[in-house]
Amino acid sequence: MHFARITVNPAQMGGVSCLRGLPIPVATVVGTIADGMAVGEITSELPDLTAEDVREALLFAAEAVREQQLPLLAGA
Repeated sequence: MHFARITVNPAQMGGVSCLRGLPIPVATVVGTIADGMAVGEITSELPDLTAEDVREALLFAAEAVREQQLPLLAGA
């Protein structure tokens, strides 16, 4: 899968995945969704982002989880 809006630059934000070269990590966007913010609230709070940026951040996070084994407790 190709992610056109996700960038990684070792000289920016410690090399974490960001959106469109902006200093806004994918993890920050995903965390705001997890905290219950709506896409419109996120784009109002971070006006450099678009709804499509938020969508791609979520798709990227979903793909990242699919690609690795996560240590989960049995029955959790």
